[in-house]
Parts: sequence; C-alpha cells; structure tokens
Amino acid sequence: MLQKLFRMPSGRVWGPRGMDKMIQAGNGEVTITNDGATILKQMNVLHPAAKMLVELSRAQDIEAGDGTTSVVVVAGALLEACEKLLQMGMHPTAISDAFERCAAKAVEILNDMSIPVEIGDHESLVKSASTSLNSKVVSQYSGLLAPLAVDAVLKVSDPSRNDVVDLKDIKCIRSLGGTIEDTELVEGLVFTQRAAGTNGPKRLEKVRIGLIQFCISPPKTDMDHSVIVSDYAAMDRVLKQEREYILNIVKQIKKRGIF
Repeated sequence: MLQKLFRMPSGRVWGPRGMDKMIQAGNGEVTITNDGATILKQMNVLHPAAKMLVELSRAQDIEAGDGTTSVVVVAGALLEACEKLLQMGMHPTAISDAFERCAAKAVEILNDMSIPVEIGDHESLVKSASTSLNSKVVSQYSGLLAPLAVDAVLKVSDPSRNDVVDLKDIKCIRSLGGTIEDTELVEGLVFTQRAAGTNGPKRLEKVRIGLIQFCISPPKTDMDHSVIVSDYAAMDRVLKQEREYILNIVKQIKKRGIF
C-alpha cells in the first residue's frame, strides 16, 4: 500500500523525520522532492485502490496546494481499518455510513478549531505560507519566498471575491545561473529579449509599450507565388511599395505614443 511506503523508515517523506527523495525517471531525468503528489506522479500503479490514492493526492494538490502526503497516509490508514472491519464480517454499507458520520463530525471540529484570516492580514497570510514552505526543499528560504508568494496572489486576486484567485495569472520563471536569493516579484511581464544595441536603453519608466503579434515586414500570402520583374523601374516600384507598407505600420505605432 502506498501509505505504508510513505511511513517506512527508508521511504518516509512525512512528519518531522521526513526526508527528501531522489527519483530517476526512465529518460534519466532526476527529481529531488518530498512532495507526495510529485512522488506519486512518477509511479506507475496498477491496483485500483492505489490509483484512487494517486488521484486523491492530485486533487488535494489542486484544491489546497499542500498536504498531498498527509492525505494519502490518512486515507491509506482508513482503508486498512476497513479491511479489518470487513474481515470481522461488517457490511460495507455500514462501514460507509459510519465514515460519512465521522467525516461530518471531523468537519465540525475543524470549523470550531479554525481561525478566520482576513485578506488584509498580511502577517497571518505570510505565516501560513511559511508553514507550507517549511516542509519543502526550499524551507531555509521560506522567509524570502513566503512574502513574495503572498504578494503575488494578492496582486491577481479580485477584491470583490477574495475566495477566487486564478493562479494562471502568476508565472514562475527560472533563470539559468541564478540562485534562490535572486528571486523577485515582477508586477508586469518578463521577456527574454536583449537590448536593441550596445548603447540601447536598459531601463525605461512610465512608457507605453505595444505588444505586437505580427512581424513588421511586407505581407506574405499563404500560397506560393512569384513576381516577375522585367526592368529596374519595376523593381524600384516593388521596393517602394514594401517600404511604404512598413512605414505605414510604424506611423500607426508612433501615433499611439508607443515607445
């Protein structure tokens, strides 16, 4: 059972003595993690119960972003208890009904224990993020990453609906050669584009930038075609039309005050 694997001394990734694991995929790619969802994603399980635990961990990761190992350990322990009850002759329906009543009671207890956090309570949000990061590989950098994570989520959240956040609006970009200490939050867009020239501007403030999804070049058709030019005058006319086309695009961009 998967939950036994997570609790074994050699495979423990759960609890205060949990350790990071190195996983090598079939293509040679190596992953170092103690995240339950990441580990289970690398495993090819066949047993229906094991597949259910894998899906459970994946759902936990999507819904809460943490607790992916804990949910597998708890669910696996419940399945073990079910097996013992079945061996005692208890009917599956009775076991299912009892689990539903226990789940309702557990939710009630958790609601009583929970401490409401206001979206404006930045300190409490950072503490919650730090708690989650403390179980990750980057735990020693939780003091740096937790505030950045909270600020990033607050930037894309809807003030009128604090319970709805589209995490697709946040993009994590890794830079080759950098360190975790170099991590920063950029309020905008990041492009891997070099400067226009050696003496080109490195920083611009309060400018209008146009995101153009086409090439500033003469138009091209989807069909193969050829142009036959018989003399130099015709060649000059073709080049002139191309220059006028490009110049018209540039004028439209400049007209809108885009740098």
